[in-house]
Amino acid sequence: MHTTHPTPSKEAIALLDPFERLGLDRIELVQTLSQAERALHALSRVPAWGFDTESKPTFLKNEVSHGPHVVQLATLERAWVFQLHDRDCSAATAAALAMPGVVKAGFGLGDDRKRIKEKLGVEPMDVLDLNHVFRQRGYRKDMGVKGAVAVLFNRRFIKSGKASTSNWANERLTEAQLIYAANDAWAALRVFHALGLVAPRKP
Repeated sequence: MHTTHPTPSKEAIALLDPFERLGLDRIELVQTLSQAERALHALSRVPAWGFDTESKPTFLKNEVSHGPHVVQLATLERAWVFQLHDRDCSAATAAALAMPGVVKAGFGLGDDRKRIKEKLGVEPMDVLDLNHVFRQRGYRKDMGVKGAVAVLFNRRFIKSGKASTSNWANERLTEAQLIYAANDAWAALRVFHALGLVAPRKP
């Protein structure tokens, strides 16, 4: 019989001390091919990345989102926020996501994968949805980054509701958007390592 564990409540999480965050000094905005190439050179040195995407939210019935508009990738040291306005930058981002042998770890990635396939024309490879790992370990509900950080680090992961519903299709992202996006990916990688997961060696 499998042991089941409760998912922390919002009230319990609210009482915890804040989880550390990446500041702007450790976040890079990627808008051009040359910036993407530099980012991917740094990312290629590690076997696992934190991964997430952001799309412009929709508020009207039958309104279609053309996201993702932003892709976030992170190592334990830094995070990169890729904007997809530039065709060459989008192509480089797509190539990174399709790269085999590198784990892309995040939470609730089913919709992200679908949108990436539709917009960028690639199937992201070696994607690991951390919610599935927690379910395998006896947590019945989807954990999400907030619950995972509470369970593993006894800390409260701060997510700005205002940033999450902001316009991710804007040409100019705000500092709040950069911090929000980067830390979603970075925290996912912190959780990946705290779970004791090991990325396979690159071929």
